[in-house]
Amino acid sequence: MRAIIETMQYIISDIHGEYGKFMRLLDAARFCDGDLLVCCGDAIDKGKDSIRVVRQLLSMKNAVYIMGNHEYDFAKYFSGVKLQYGDDRNAILNLLRERFPADGDLLDWDTAERLCALPGFYETSQYVCVHAGAPLDAQGRLLPLHRARIEQLVYDRDFKEKTVLPQDGRCVFFGHTPTVYIDPRCRILAYLRRGAVGKTVTDYCKIHLDTGVYLTGTLGMFRVEDCHCFYVSERA
Repeated sequence: MRAIIETMQYIISDIHGEYGKFMRLLDAARFCDGDLLVCCGDAIDKGKDSIRVVRQLLSMKNAVYIMGNHEYDFAKYFSGVKLQYGDDRNAILNLLRERFPADGDLLDWDTAERLCALPGFYETSQYVCVHAGAPLDAQGRLLPLHRARIEQLVYDRDFKEKTVLPQDGRCVFFGHTPTVYIDPRCRILAYLRRGAVGKTVTDYCKIHLDTGVYLTGTLGMFRVEDCHCFYVSERA
C-alpha cells in the first residue's frame, strides 16, 4: 500500500489508443497530482482512442511523454504533408485526422505539433526511459542518450533480447515489442542484476513494459518506489 504523502513515479509504454484501460490503470494505482507518470511512447494507433490518450497525456502537468515509433512515423508523415500542401492548414489537418478514423476529429494543430516535438528519452539518476532501445558500448555500458540517433531510440528490436543487459548502474525502461512474444504470461519483464533481489529499481538492468494491449487486452504499469506492477485487462 502506498504512503499517502510520498510522491510516486509510474512508468508505462505502448498504450496504443486504449484510453479506458489507461484511465482504469491510473485509478488502480491511485495515481494522484503529486505523482509522476512517464509514458515511453506508442500512445497512438491500433486502439480506437488515440487522440484522447494523447490529449490526456499532454494535459497532465505531472506526465512525461516521450516519442515511440508510432509518434515518429506520425511526425514524418506530418512533415511530408506540410511540404506538399504548404500553408493550407485545413488540408493538412484533414489528412492528419484521417490517420485516426475513430477519434481524429479531436486532433487540432497544437496537438499535432506537440506530438512531433516529443523528446526521444527521459532519464534520472536511477533510471532511463526510451521506447525501443538505448546505445551501449562493448561492455554493456550506457552511452550518452543525447548522442543516439532517434531511429535507434524508437525502432531498435535487439534491445529486447535476454542477452542484452545494460551495465550502467541505472535501470533502462523500454517497450516497443510485446512481451508476449518472449513470455506467454503477458506481463512486464524485469531483468535482475547478478546477486540483486529486486527491492529497488536499480537492482534491475532493464524492464520491458509493453504487455501488447492490442494483442492481449492487458495493459501494465510499473511503480518505481516499490517495483510493483499494476495491470488491467479485457473490459474497455
